[in-house]
Amino acid sequence: MTISSLTDTFTLNNGVKIPVIGFGTWQTPDGDVAYQSVLDALKAGYRHIDTAAAYGNEASVGRAIKDSGIPREELFVTSKLWNDSHSFEAAKIALDKSLQLLGLDYLDLYLIHWPNPLINRRNWDKANAETWRYMEDANTDGKIRAIGISNFQIEHVEALLKTATIAPMVNQLFVNPSDLEKDIVAFNNEHNILTEAYSPLGTGSLLEVPQINDIATKYNKSAAQVLVRWSLQHGFLPLPKSTHAERIEQNADVFDFALTDEEMTALDQLEGVAGTHQDASQADF
Repeated sequence: MTISSLTDTFTLNNGVKIPVIGFGTWQTPDGDVAYQSVLDALKAGYRHIDTAAAYGNEASVGRAIKDSGIPREELFVTSKLWNDSHSFEAAKIALDKSLQLLGLDYLDLYLIHWPNPLINRRNWDKANAETWRYMEDANTDGKIRAIGISNFQIEHVEALLKTATIAPMVNQLFVNPSDLEKDIVAFNNEHNILTEAYSPLGTGSLLEVPQINDIATKYNKSAAQVLVRWSLQHGFLPLPKSTHAERIEQNADVFDFALTDEEMTALDQLEGVAGTHQDASQADF
């Protein structure tokens, strides 16, 4: 598919359309910083906003959405269920709280944030199955337009699929040239699950890598723009994050150039350059 603007979309496996770049709010402090950065993103043309209960900034994100004046139906809003709410009833309470904080009647996408947190590591598969059962109900009832997962590796998805009646539409992962996550990305592709890249810039660790900056210089772009473009050309949905208006605009200005096959291969060969990301099976929370 040809991608030419922020309003272009991928189509999820249930037919819901999702804008090809989202604005990430991970590690964005609640209050004025989160509020202003989301407002700046919406002014810059983003229509896809990604937050989570664990980020602690849903209220500020919601306030910015309201104050932007953009019609709700033009926006795509994602939040995520935190580790302390992996059951049918707890997930229901958590979703209602997120909706209240965001000031919304429905979410466009809701994700299980982590597959096997410490609180239920001994029975994570059963906890996920019960949680997913509620999310399926909420999807059917219209409180969530699409449902998905985050940080799930193959074993976690396979376990979920044993009882799921609705397949996940998204798997949000730490994906960038340093962390290719090849096996789970291939699995996602095989099962028509969209891969979202929640740290396409490697939490900033990739911005000083010489090979990336050499490519950026060639196109008169920033390293961040090259990394966002890399995600798109791999078929990932990147979620770049910034709290600076100029960089927020820059991160979305990636539709007037394309990386060559050779450049994509060179970036893929940077795997591990920024260190190995701790995967879900090793998370200690």
